[in-house]
Amino acid sequence: MKLEYPELTPDSFISIPKVKEFQKKYLSHLINEESTELDLLEREVLDSIEKNEILSENIEPEIEHKLTFAERVSDKLAEFGGSWTFIFSFFTFILIWVSINVGNAFFHPFDVYPFILLNLLLSCVAAIQAPIIMMSQNRQEQKDRIRSEHDYKINLKAELEIKLLHEKIDYLIAHQNRKLLEIQEIQASYLDDILSKLDKSSF
Repeated sequence: MKLEYPELTPDSFISIPKVKEFQKKYLSHLINEESTELDLLEREVLDSIEKNEILSENIEPEIEHKLTFAERVSDKLAEFGGSWTFIFSFFTFILIWVSINVGNAFFHPFDVYPFILLNLLLSCVAAIQAPIIMMSQNRQEQKDRIRSEHDYKINLKAELEIKLLHEKIDYLIAHQNRKLLEIQEIQASYLDDILSKLDKSSF
């Protein structure tokens, strides 16, 4: 009303038909505003999804990229040392070594019983393999710690987004309730006018 008649003051007089006319306009404005706010909320949610950085990505390439050549080699050796391939290869090697050095007429024994050279070789393998496995385990713990921090960030981000979504929904519900109350008040005013006119026409 102020937009069309800026000269109006609190003491101005307005005719009843004009009041009804502006009530209809205000009712239409409330309905259109409600629809517009829903569209804006949908666009806001879509924009937030598009702009937010996605944390749930594969971090394995980043972890592997930071490893040095020696660390990669030690990881491969530790992986091989804990496989069935290593076990079968180890027993095959022992069997061939013993077969060559025990009562073999085709090969000259170079490590006769009690296989001192073989024991020395196995001791060296065990001495080297142990620290390699320990280094690999330490790096695995570091990887697990990085994954744990990454999972924490994802969970925290999801928690904050859910909290923000709840706040938006609460605001939207409260705002809609207020608009519905205003619409109901205007409708009640219209209903009172209709009833008063019916009462007058009945006399």
